[in-house]
Amino acid sequence: MNLASVRIITKDIQPLVEFYEKVTGSSLTIYTPDFAELRTTQATLAIGSTNTLALFGATNIAQPAANQSAIIEFRVEDVDSKYNEIADYIKDGLIQPPTTMPWGNRSLLFRDPDGNLVNFFTPLTADAKQRADS
Repeated sequence: MNLASVRIITKDIQPLVEFYEKVTGSSLTIYTPDFAELRTTQATLAIGSTNTLALFGATNIAQPAANQSAIIEFRVEDVDSKYNEIADYIKDGLIQPPTTMPWGNRSLLFRDPDGNLVNFFTPLTADAKQRADS
């Protein structure tokens, strides 16, 4: 089994599409005004509007901008360089500038426009690199 995607539910996808394009430097594919995807080699970040919930049989199964437990993580080549590139853009959502974690990753933690936590990280130690490459 492989993790295929994580989907964020939001009221309006456009602000999140613009945000993730800016911070990742990648274009999202917008399939409809209610659904877009950022595809990577490992998994996909999907963004769906609340309108898509009805397609799953109910409209109250997810609450937009209410995440309090998940972190969306992206492995980047050099987290410090990436931070320097996007620092002004994410400054209102910055939680923690690049910091070396006890498990060997250097991590940058910030929030997207809906308040979802986003972590950009670079493995530094041999163990961290091995875990990330597995």
